[in-house]
Amino acid sequence: MTIDMKSTLMIIAAGEFSMGILGNAFIGLVNCMDWIKNRKIASIDIILTSLAISRICLLCIILLDCFILVLYPDVYTSGKQMRIIDFFWTLTNHLNVWFATCLSIFYFLKIANFFHPLFLWMKWRINSMIPRILLGCLALSVFISLPVPENLNDDFRSCVKRKWKTNLTLRCRVNKAQYAFIKLFLNLLTLFPFSVSLISFFLLILSLWRHTRRMQLNATGSRDPSMEAHVGAMKAVISFLLLFIAYYLAFLVATSSYFMPETELVVMVGEVIALIYPSSHSFILILGNNKLRQASLRVLWKVKYLLKRRNF
Repeated sequence: MTIDMKSTLMIIAAGEFSMGILGNAFIGLVNCMDWIKNRKIASIDIILTSLAISRICLLCIILLDCFILVLYPDVYTSGKQMRIIDFFWTLTNHLNVWFATCLSIFYFLKIANFFHPLFLWMKWRINSMIPRILLGCLALSVFISLPVPENLNDDFRSCVKRKWKTNLTLRCRVNKAQYAFIKLFLNLLTLFPFSVSLISFFLLILSLWRHTRRMQLNATGSRDPSMEAHVGAMKAVISFLLLFIAYYLAFLVATSSYFMPETELVVMVGEVIALIYPSSHSFILILGNNKLRQASLRVLWKVKYLLKRRNF
């Protein structure tokens, strides 16, 4: 890969990282300031803040991996650094998906209209259950991530050191295949919370369809608050689903650096694409949340006012 191409991809990655940090830090800051001001915090704010923190960590890990790949490729031959990067990338990856799934479920329970006893019970209990659910997601993500560094044994690292110099031995192939299988399996576990988000999305569509039919029967033509809430929640969920699919495919490409020779360019492109999801989805959440949207408009107005004063 040429130096110009490396520099271009690094600049793009740094730009995506900066935008992602800005959006997610804004969500966390606004919610924390509101918590301090009112001495209480809403369940939706807890989820959004937890999701923002996990995405800031994910952005840092992806950018760090991107810089190491370009500037210090020999770091991958060191067991300690490799363990740390793999562990935290897997951990933040799972946390991100689980917290986003909690957000999808929360939207579904708060907005959808069903009369099943289980749905009504969950709708009534969800606010008190959110902190315990998020802690459970954290514990589960840590538990899932632990086998990743444990599987990086000395035999595997010696194979990484030799992969650019000699043909792989049978022992190296076996070790790499085992590592690839475990890493792929652990990351495929994120498809479970993704499926839950997908089910929540389809149930929201069903709820909106039933609500629309009810309005038509009652000869109500205008859009009411319930319909607006349905549409807003569906936008947030479907944007997560689409961006996560792109992120997941890019993540699989990025992790291939351990197993295929001369894939530096492909891995760099994969990581640049992977940064889009945690960077852009935060702005979609800001626009879809009334409090965050109003706070962002106030910030933009103040910035515009200061720029005008500076010009004069």
